[in-house]
Amino acid sequence: FQYLKRYDQGYNLDTFCYEAHSVEGSPAECLQQFLLHCGITDPSWSELRNFTWFLNVQLRDCEASVFCNPDFVQDTLQGF
Repeated sequence: FQYLKRYDQGYNLDTFCYEAHSVEGSPAECLQQFLLHCGITDPSWSELRNFTWFLNVQLRDCEASVFCNPDFVQDTLQGF
């Protein structure tokens, strides 16, 4: 949710990193973001769950990768 919210607001996501147990927004805002970005018109709960699970895994792996660390790559992979 935090990545999608910042993406919609035009923030640079290269420097954002999720902090465990941090809470932003309401459950309704969270659901609205997922519905906007999941790519399916009128998704089922299962489809929303799969979308959020996949997005979470990808973002966690990205944050853990040294190649996605802006301090390591500096400006060589801008926008990657």
